[in-house]
Amino acid sequence: MSEQPPRRPAATSGKGGGKPAKTGKPHRRPQKDPVRMLAFEVLRAVDERDAYANLVLPPLLKKARQNESFQARDAALATELVYGTLRRQGTYDAVIKACIDRPLREVDPPVLDVLSLGAHQLLGTRIPTHAAVSASVELARVVLGDGRAKFVNAVLRKISAHDLEGWLEKVAPPYEDDAEEHLAVYHSHPRWVVTALWDALGGGRAGIEDLLEADNERPEVTLVARPGRSTAQELLEAVGEDSALPGRWSPYAVRMAEGGEPGALEAVREGRAGVQDEGSQLVAMALAAVPVEGRDARWLDGCAGPGGKAALLAALAAERGAFLLASEKQPHRARLVERALAGNPGPYQVITADGTRPPWQPGSFDRVLMDVPCSGLGALRRRPEARWRRRPEDLENFAPLQRGLLREALSAVRIGGVVGYATCSPHLAETRVVVEDVLKGRGAGAAPIEAELIDARPYMQDVPALGDGPDVQLWPHLHGTDAMYLALIRRVG
Repeated sequence: MSEQPPRRPAATSGKGGGKPAKTGKPHRRPQKDPVRMLAFEVLRAVDERDAYANLVLPPLLKKARQNESFQARDAALATELVYGTLRRQGTYDAVIKACIDRPLREVDPPVLDVLSLGAHQLLGTRIPTHAAVSASVELARVVLGDGRAKFVNAVLRKISAHDLEGWLEKVAPPYEDDAEEHLAVYHSHPRWVVTALWDALGGGRAGIEDLLEADNERPEVTLVARPGRSTAQELLEAVGEDSALPGRWSPYAVRMAEGGEPGALEAVREGRAGVQDEGSQLVAMALAAVPVEGRDARWLDGCAGPGGKAALLAALAAERGAFLLASEKQPHRARLVERALAGNPGPYQVITADGTRPPWQPGSFDRVLMDVPCSGLGALRRRPEARWRRRPEDLENFAPLQRGLLREALSAVRIGGVVGYATCSPHLAETRVVVEDVLKGRGAGAAPIEAELIDARPYMQDVPALGDGPDVQLWPHLHGTDAMYLALIRRVG
């Protein structure tokens, strides 16, 4: 079950499947609940269009707020329903499966979305049982029809017989019998992701459970004050001391402890500050902090979209009078980079180019950041749907690109210069294995590269629990950041 909640292909007939059963004329017209309708709309976009909730939800909330009756508490509830349901999808699928008489794949996806929303209200919130069931059935009447609403009602009443702990005891195998499957069901991660994270983290049960629990927590909104243009103190004062906290590690970071709208801040609107996870800030800062002998005038961000790290690098480069070239393959992402860098006081240029076939000459740069495309398993707090969307074979598809980009980064840097290889994934196949393969020349037609790993830990602002080095892996449960990986490499020949 936990490998991938089997939500597709959908059935076209059968109870809970295709056409609703013919019933008599309803006694009353179903009432639309704007909060649950909005949450359902987001889940359908995620399922049907492979959309990301963090991109779909904000404009829908903005539209809903145009109605004066839609209050801040309604937006908070809609947000909780969307993200809570997506994070716990694997667990809820196991519970729903135990309450129906057919495979999940035979339940139409819209029906399953309503059931999952209902399950989250029953098992993951403090909404009273009767309210959770009645509101979910009413939603089903609106979006599915009376026939399938009866099916939803029957299933949710079965779910309401136990709390979350009670259901987990029933649907998750004992840890002693199958540790990975137990963790997968209990913490709502695909089994293969549990295995990969455990391999990367090492250690025993406590560490992996802490990590999986952290993946299911709502992350704080973290701001970055771009050096020379804004300060953390300015952001703290703008957010308000009661609603903001300094960053844990980065001197440029401010955490919006009470949530809030970053776009309402003047510094963010003007591009002097932005939204950026503290792990990403640490990666850019570490690359900028490594000493290089001689020239330090030309920096490269080789995979710059959407522009957060490029904007911080550009600000750091400007303080030293250095030039930053920000390169991005996708034109629409290159435009985001241009927007992020607009107003930077130092020299910079944004280009649309493929980092594996670069237009620049070898040895052109003193510092190179290559934050490569990856599975994104390090940002499951922010994009919970990614855990269900990714497959193990995706890593095989990323592998040639990641190796090609790192090779070109090492070619682009001059002898004595430094490369930062970064991913928002802790999967060993995307991190340490890539670095070792490139440096040792593994692979068809590849040759060893004259370069050496630098111990990255001293350049991480005294961040604790960074392991044995020389590379660095950040963790949500240990550092409060995304699971960013960084290897610093110096070109020696």
